[in-house]
Amino acid sequence: MRLDPVLRDVIVCPACHGSLDERIDSDELVCQSCGLAYPVRDDIPVLLVDHARQV
Repeated sequence: MRLDPVLRDVIVCPACHGSLDERIDSDELVCQSCGLAYPVRDDIPVLLVDHARQV
């Protein structure tokens, strides 16, 4: 998965507003601050805390 760099620079973690990094080995975005991992489905980040998992 590779998100558009413009999109990646704009989106932040909805829980703590930390920056999100793409995981190369899976379709997830992981927050650098709180450690929540958000799924990416069909190239669309699902930034809902209820759908995140703690890494």
